[in-house]
Amino acid sequence: RFFCRIKHYRRIATRYEKLAERFTSFISLVGAIVCMT
Repeated sequence: RFFCRIKHYRRIATRYEKLAERFTSFISLVGAIVCMT
């Protein structure tokens, strides 16, 4: 269910970030937002 909610964020679904460090930090940010809602 968590991954389904995360994929609503276009930036993660299309992976705009090319660097792994930025991608994982954005996943962490979105994860915190999803958990709070």
